[in-house]
Amino acid sequence: ISAAAIIAEERIAPVVMLTAFSQRELVERARDAGAMAYVVKPFDNSDVIPAIEIAVSRFAEIRAVEAEVADLEERFASRKAVDQAKGLLQEGLGLTEPEAFRWIQKTAMDLRKSMREVAEAVIEQSRGDKRKK
Repeated sequence: ISAAAIIAEERIAPVVMLTAFSQRELVERARDAGAMAYVVKPFDNSDVIPAIEIAVSRFAEIRAVEAEVADLEERFASRKAVDQAKGLLQEGLGLTEPEAFRWIQKTAMDLRKSMREVAEAVIEQSRGDKRKK
């Protein structure tokens, strides 16, 4: 069960437990360790194959959702940085919101950097300017 926990936690592969033990405590420990199926002996191919297929399918779904969450978190952080930088540019340079956005966009293209990197540089520069005052 400890190996199953490591495999599940590291998202190495889906975990299907094939065992001779059906005690409730062991089933709960396997579930808590991240097992996606728990098949008790005696079993044959008609028991194991569907359990494996479902576990593989669920594992793929979980990985896809995790990737989507990571992408959304990255996009949110990027948007937040760009919005903050736009505000600083509007305040510091007297730009309008569209002008500030365009400045970040153009600077990112000119420097071959992401808009988030440019926005973070603007934010960092602003912090440095405030420290000097």
